[in-house]
Amino acid sequence: MKTWEQFKTVQPVAMKMIENSLEKNRVAHAYLFDGERGTGKREAGYLFAKSLFCDDPIGRYIPCEQCINCKRINHGNHPDVHVIEPDGLSIKKGQIQELQAEFSKTGVESNKKLYIIVHADKMTVNAANSLLKFLEEPHAETMAILLTEQVHRILPTIISRCQLINFRPLPPEILKDNLQKEGVHPHMAPLLASLTNNFDEAMQLNSEEWFAQARKIVLKLYEGLKKSPLQAMVGLQDEWFAHFKEKSQIERGLELLLLIYKDLLYIQIDRGEQLVFPDYRQQLEADALHTSARQLSDQMTAILEAKRKLISNMNPQLLLEQLVLELQGGSSFV
Repeated sequence: MKTWEQFKTVQPVAMKMIENSLEKNRVAHAYLFDGERGTGKREAGYLFAKSLFCDDPIGRYIPCEQCINCKRINHGNHPDVHVIEPDGLSIKKGQIQELQAEFSKTGVESNKKLYIIVHADKMTVNAANSLLKFLEEPHAETMAILLTEQVHRILPTIISRCQLINFRPLPPEILKDNLQKEGVHPHMAPLLASLTNNFDEAMQLNSEEWFAQARKIVLKLYEGLKKSPLQAMVGLQDEWFAHFKEKSQIERGLELLLLIYKDLLYIQIDRGEQLVFPDYRQQLEADALHTSARQLSDQMTAILEAKRKLISNMNPQLLLEQLVLELQGGSSFV
């Protein structure tokens, strides 16, 4: 679990707002943490809880991680910290009512109580209205943290009663470093950080054999494109269509192909440190010498246009065959 100091590097704006609340002892009765999955909202919620309940904080708010309260929160069994998550597809009115009943009692360890609602946007209408009444008349020493990836689906009246804190997507460089720290191979981390800004999704992709194979097939298609239209077409028939079956998979394949051509561009503009296929650098550097900026622009445009046609439901096989011919036409390797 991250520390507040680590959060400063990945979420500086959100951290500054939280830090001001804790340092000045001006903690609001309700917060709404909004941001994409993987941006650290939940971890920040637990850190906030530890900052409030820690018996021996470092400075004004850094949790010691050693006291009984910190340990209980880490293990999810603190009696005065409650976490509500969707029951099935939604958070129901009964869950909010149970929370209200629990919070009407005196705190077990102190007068403070905290509740965290995960996926607050999934509350039913009745649940949201029930929570709204709770927020309008908060009990003393009671604090709420609502987490959401879709703030637009939360009642405006609930939003108005919370301090909104936005968690921004992780910058690619930071995500790449974090992935490598978690054991992702240095050759894979740049690619994953280019495909998503979500740490959890990146780790999931890294663990998938399908994705590893997809990378190999796309690189092989690129090699075929440099040789002959026939070889590229054979590659489509023998491997691509067998592996990229669903529309989402085909789109992922096109994204990978586009990133190869982006790497050629990075080399041409002397930004080789941004390569997402660093293990392929030597070959790409050789290819970049034989490709003009105009050709590269046309090839990247063709891939982007193929993605657009895919979304508009063009026949995938016809689409890929046309793309291969266009990429061949824009290549000086023919």
